[in-house]
Amino acid sequence: MSKQQTKDLLGFLKPFLAEIKERALWLREFVWDLYPGCNELIYDNYNALAFGWSPTDRLGHTFCSVAVGRSSHNVHFGFYWGSQIADPKRILLGKGNQYRYLLVGSKEAFPNAYIRKLLKEAYANSMAKVKDPSQIMHGATITKSISAAKRSPKRVAKKKK
Repeated sequence: MSKQQTKDLLGFLKPFLAEIKERALWLREFVWDLYPGCNELIYDNYNALAFGWSPTDRLGHTFCSVAVGRSSHNVHFGFYWGSQIADPKRILLGKGNQYRYLLVGSKEAFPNAYIRKLLKEAYANSMAKVKDPSQIMHGATITKSISAAKRSPKRVAKKKK
């Protein structure tokens, strides 16, 4: 099962503070426990490390993600198509055409039950976007991109001084 495939992700998380790694990995486990048959797509980009879950290997089918910015200590838990799901408590941030997210400061403050409801709707929305059922895959971790140049996390650089 893909939940155990952590080698690439742990390597990409190395530059970040321990508390950031812990929070990101906790969120990863939270989603894997709920959607073990989905696929994890990892993007180690210039400004952020992001990993999300999709029923296929396509970014456009992603229903949720975790992102860690290289220029801050924020951990985002987001919905790729968040503008298309209901958020009656209006806790999700973002005003763009698509992505909505929540800043996760701690495990204790994370609204588990509410996010589970949003995930259920986001997953159904994602599945509706899959037009070719042969694209559906189960339980893979796929590193989609690795940026050669990366901004180093400012918080890490400050701590080392």
